[in-house]
Amino acid sequence: MTGNTITTEAKNAEEMKKNMFDDDKNSFQDWDDIYRTNVSHCYFMSTAFLPLLEKATEHTKGWSGTIVNTCSISGQVKTMQHHPQYNASKAGTIHLTRMLANELAQNEIKIRVNSIAPGVFPSEMTAGESGANQKSEIPKDKFEGKVPAQRPGNDRDMASALLFVVCNTYLNGQTITVDGGYTLASGK
Repeated sequence: MTGNTITTEAKNAEEMKKNMFDDDKNSFQDWDDIYRTNVSHCYFMSTAFLPLLEKATEHTKGWSGTIVNTCSISGQVKTMQHHPQYNASKAGTIHLTRMLANELAQNEIKIRVNSIAPGVFPSEMTAGESGANQKSEIPKDKFEGKVPAQRPGNDRDMASALLFVVCNTYLNGQTITVDGGYTLASGK
C-alpha cells in the first residue's frame, strides 16, 4: 500500500507547501493507513508469533525460527518518489526489523529477524493491474538503461533472496536489497 501520490517538485517554498501540505490527497489519515499497513502490522504479526517461533527453534537444533519482513528500496532511497508516506513507512519497517532483532537477542531468545527490500517487481502497485492468474507484468524494455540488470525483478529473484534470508542462520537484523542495481544507479 503506497497511498496517494503528491507533487514534490516546486519552484519555491510556498509552492512546495501547497503541493505537500495543502493537498487534500496528503492527509494524516493516509499517513496513518500506510504506517498501519507497513509498520504496525509487521510489529504485531511478529510479536504474536514469538512463542511459536521459539518452539520451532527448540524443535530443530542448529536452526532458529525467523521473521522476514518485506520492506522496500523506497525505505532506503533519499527521494520521496511522490509518496513520502510510503517511503517513510518502509524506512520504519527497516528500523523495526533491526529493533526486533536486537530485543530478541538482548533477551536471549533465538529468533532471527531480517527484511528483504525489493526493487521494482511486477505487482499491482508497479504494473497497475494483475491478470486472472494474479500475476502482473512489466515490459522489460521499460528498464533498459535504468537499472544495471536491465529488467524488473521476477519470482526467482525474490524466491532466492527469501531462501538466503531464511537459511542463513548467521544473518540477523539485516535488510537484503534485491533491486537489480537500482540503488546503485539512482544514488548519483
